[in-house]
Amino acid sequence: MPALLTLYSTPWCGYCHRLKAQLQREGISFEIVDIEQQPEAAEVVQRVNGGNQTVPTLVFQDGSALTNPSLVQVKAKLAA
Repeated sequence: MPALLTLYSTPWCGYCHRLKAQLQREGISFEIVDIEQQPEAAEVVQRVNGGNQTVPTLVFQDGSALTNPSLVQVKAKLAA
């Protein structure tokens, strides 16, 4: 199954680890990208967050993004 979203993250981000676990538990497919290892990914995060490297940032297949969302917000976006 193709990834429904991309999770931009860092290894040290507690919020990222929590969201990743919640997505896995719900069976929501995602790709994870470490912005510290991929400078172009950090640029994506900055672009959708007004210049800030705020993680977790989720980017959906339609190009929309959510920053530090709750699982409820993610599921609502996927259902829309």
